[in-house]
Amino acid sequence: MFFSIIIPLYNRPQEIDELLHSLLQQQYTQFEVLVIEDGSTRDARAIVEGYKGQLDIHYYAKPNEGQGFTRNYGFQRATGDYFVIFDSDCLIPPDYLSNVKAFLNKTPLDAYGGPDAAHASFTPVQKAISYAMTSPFTTGGIRGNKKHIGVFHPRSFNMGVSRKAWEQVGGFKLTRLGEDIEYSIRIHSAGLKIGLIPEAVVYHKRRTNFKQFYKQLHFFGRARINIYKHFPAELKPVHFFPALFVLCLTLLIVLNLYRAMAGPDSIQLLLALCGLGNLLLVGYTVLLFFHALWRVRSAYIAVLSVIAAYIQLTAYGLGFIQDFCRRVIFR
Repeated sequence: MFFSIIIPLYNRPQEIDELLHSLLQQQYTQFEVLVIEDGSTRDARAIVEGYKGQLDIHYYAKPNEGQGFTRNYGFQRATGDYFVIFDSDCLIPPDYLSNVKAFLNKTPLDAYGGPDAAHASFTPVQKAISYAMTSPFTTGGIRGNKKHIGVFHPRSFNMGVSRKAWEQVGGFKLTRLGEDIEYSIRIHSAGLKIGLIPEAVVYHKRRTNFKQFYKQLHFFGRARINIYKHFPAELKPVHFFPALFVLCLTLLIVLNLYRAMAGPDSIQLLLALCGLGNLLLVGYTVLLFFHALWRVRSAYIAVLSVIAAYIQLTAYGLGFIQDFCRRVIFR
């Protein structure tokens, strides 16, 4: 068995059903599947059992510890040479494993990551969120991209780790708040080879509404500070961009409100700052809209994509500011 697919699961039986169904379509079939129920109150045992005879599948249930330690539980029980980690909200294209196997045969890697995309079956909101998380004009463009900034860090919704890397480095030391980045930093620091496999695409549903998306991105912003506390050198200037966006947007709103109240008595400098800020904001919005329109071919989804991009930057920025103040400034 070459691949061991490891899927942590928490109260998402419907998602695991769709993910397992997509694994039935794989062109490369030398793999096992380990589903680890992480203390769910709505378990998926019956659903997973239904795939026995169709997949080499194993179901485990354990107390809740979070996704990082749940993946470790799977690592310890996997028999394959390569561990592939998916989140339960992913759909896997039929050529995924064959593409990864072909790439690894040609270019061996100790760990890899891959991009994500929107499936045709996704809702308009899910497609908009996918755009925001992959656009080059948001922080999402850093992920799953050949032109990423700095060392490439695979994300755990679509990540592979060789048995060799696991035996040398161990598993996840954090269970949440940036656990995948911390893990990939340790793999890289051990002198092992990490790379992007562009053809290893998954369809990542992420969240089904903007409220859930906001909470997820706020969590991501906090996670960046958690990574900084373990590896200070990993906090780059680019990571401050969403926080700077939030501060500038707040300042622009305050300036516009003050100008409206001051009326014609507003000072020229205030008028100039408001005008420049408004122009930049409109320009950025137009850029997002037309780039999204070119990507998704739908004006409606393009509008939702602009909303998703603003939610992404604002939520991430506020989470970053919150924990930067709490854990860095005030310790």
